[in-house]
Amino acid sequence: MLFPTLDFAVFFLVVFALAWAMRGTATPRKLFLLVASYFFYGYWDWRFCFLLFGASLIAYVAGLAIAACEAERGRRALVAAAVGLLLVVLGFFKYYDFFLQSLGDLLRQAGIERDLPLMVVILPVGISFFTFQAISYVVDVYRREIAPQRSPLDLLLYVSFFPQLVAGPIVRAADFMPQLAERPRLTRFMLSYGLVLVIVGLLKKMVIANWLATHLVDEVFLVPENYDAPTLLLAAYGYAVQIYCDFSGYSDIAIGTAALLGYHFRENFRQPYRAASLQEFWRRWHISLSQWLRDYLYKPLGGSRGGRFATYRNLFLTMFLGGLWHGAAYTFVIWGTMHGAMLGIERAVRERFSTRPDGPRDAAFKRIAWAPRPWHGHGLVRLAAILATFHFVTLAWIFFRSENLQTALAYLTGLASFAGTFEAWTPFHVVLVFLPLAFHFTPYDLDLRIGRALRRWPTLALALAFAAALVAIQLIAPPGTAPFIYFQF
Repeated sequence: MLFPTLDFAVFFLVVFALAWAMRGTATPRKLFLLVASYFFYGYWDWRFCFLLFGASLIAYVAGLAIAACEAERGRRALVAAAVGLLLVVLGFFKYYDFFLQSLGDLLRQAGIERDLPLMVVILPVGISFFTFQAISYVVDVYRREIAPQRSPLDLLLYVSFFPQLVAGPIVRAADFMPQLAERPRLTRFMLSYGLVLVIVGLLKKMVIANWLATHLVDEVFLVPENYDAPTLLLAAYGYAVQIYCDFSGYSDIAIGTAALLGYHFRENFRQPYRAASLQEFWRRWHISLSQWLRDYLYKPLGGSRGGRFATYRNLFLTMFLGGLWHGAAYTFVIWGTMHGAMLGIERAVRERFSTRPDGPRDAAFKRIAWAPRPWHGHGLVRLAAILATFHFVTLAWIFFRSENLQTALAYLTGLASFAGTFEAWTPFHVVLVFLPLAFHFTPYDLDLRIGRALRRWPTLALALAFAAALVAIQLIAPPGTAPFIYFQF
């Protein structure tokens, strides 16, 4: 079930009405939301629900067992077994085909032909996201950062809650579990803010991302050798905007629908293309995944505790594995390698030329727990750093988007030719690409300001405005409903 569809609209209206009708009964309400979440997930394929339940069951049993075990060695064995089992399941579904294909290529290069076992493996939607949530819960219990959940209902709902189930944000148990223990409330601000986020998310996805995909990005990336350098450059910019609007649009809708049900999720994107360094970019892009990689991969690898070489190694490994997580293809490996290497280079340059400690943190980041330290300098220096960071990220997106390595190399070859005209840069395409980039430099809390302003509106006026916005988006969006990009991960 996709967010921008009539099916989801009907589904959510029913869930919204019944959930608030049951707000005075905690257990029946949570049970209803759990059933609704499994229905939402099973809408793609009911068999996937068994996988979702299995991941939840592993996390629940492991949490209780770890809490009951007093010996540190036993606790380590239990957390290793639970995390290992979850990763094995994830790895099978994500990398089985890639492994067989790579093994077959290797055997052919060695002159050995073998019939490898063939089996069609369908990648379950959102398997990475609910697996990561289950892993974070088990590890947090092991670290004694949260208490184990005695209620299987709460744990099952935490892993499967439908707004964030298939593409994030990755929600921490420490943030969500306390909300399940409280009586839900729908304030005027949560209502207006939730509706604003839903409209913004739909606008990003249905209008900007879908127009870019259908009228520029998809056709250029399909056969890049058929296009000149200016068109390739425009399409690369277009994909940078498309993937941002597609993914942040999903996060906006997820956070908005959760708010309408009385739950608070942290923001997942914060104007990433205004970052003045790659480190800052990753503190603005897919914040929940960045935090997850930091807390459950980078820090366990040693973080920055083992000296410079160990720090650079850990940065590189974190991004390399992050690239591999996105997909079983060499293009994703190169994408992760580029980010890992550049993060290390940035850190080395900053340590070499920094003459003073970081200044006060930007007030724009007070809403998130781990704020980036802005690049030193203002004006033209910061603008140059923003442009350099954006173009590096866009260059790496070419590998991320390309179907295979050959396509990516053909794209880069055409881009490096510097030949061609700017006929593809029509006013429509220029506005579609660069207007969303310009919005990265609007006030960081514009959505909050609009939500606060709208909370004073009468309920009828707010409902009419929301309906009018939905109709307008439907009228200007291209036909069809494309799935969100991150569904494949």
